[in-house]
Amino acid sequence: MNIHPTAIIDPGAAIHSSCKIGPYCVIGPGVELGEDCELLSHAVIQGPSKIGSHNKFFPFASVGLPPQDLSYAGEPTRLEIGNHNVIREFVTISRGTVKGGGLTRVGNYTLIMAYAHVAHDCVIADRVILANAATLGGHVIVEEWAVVGALCPVHHFVRIGAHAFIGGGTTVTRDVLPFSKTAAARDTHAYGLNAIGLERRGFSKERIRKIHHAYKILLASKLNTSQALEKLKSEPGLGEDVEMLIRFIEESERGVIK
Repeated sequence: MNIHPTAIIDPGAAIHSSCKIGPYCVIGPGVELGEDCELLSHAVIQGPSKIGSHNKFFPFASVGLPPQDLSYAGEPTRLEIGNHNVIREFVTISRGTVKGGGLTRVGNYTLIMAYAHVAHDCVIADRVILANAATLGGHVIVEEWAVVGALCPVHHFVRIGAHAFIGGGTTVTRDVLPFSKTAAARDTHAYGLNAIGLERRGFSKERIRKIHHAYKILLASKLNTSQALEKLKSEPGLGEDVEMLIRFIEESERGVIK
């Protein structure tokens, strides 16, 4: 195992022999590090935290520390991080709270950029990007392939839909539609389909056409949300993407941004 002599590692940590631990890193008890993880320098990981393989932690990342919640009383809550994630400088990822289920979870192939914050009990799906200083309140759900722009504060209990793109500096207080481009410009609106992102991810022209049609009915027609959903559900051949969009809106508890 490649461990710098200035690193401090608790005997209760389980670290795979292929890991690299750089100068002045601190790893506490109850931490599990899978294969080929790397801590560059000055990173801190506390537990209980289970971290998969091929994760890279940049300087001054603080991962698995107690949640910033006044009700937290030292309970042994957890953090789980999957595989192939990049955690950049000064990122903070908190463990869960008992009232939130006791677990904060980050998936696979995520990029969490400098100064971003993932609060207690958040669930981050695969291939998500949190740009610089994106800040997730507690209990936030971010679905697969979503991008949260720089300097975006996201309110507690918000859900961000799959393949959504949130523009920088957008304050997010309600659920964000799947596939959408959502940005703040005086008021916060969904500005249409995230077509370029979907093309890059291999969506066919026909899939994009169907989603675009659904967005025209949701955002550009004179129908309210309930009427737009009824119209969409009455049309044949919606496809699984539009069906997911409809389910997302119907399940929203905070309302969606339009």
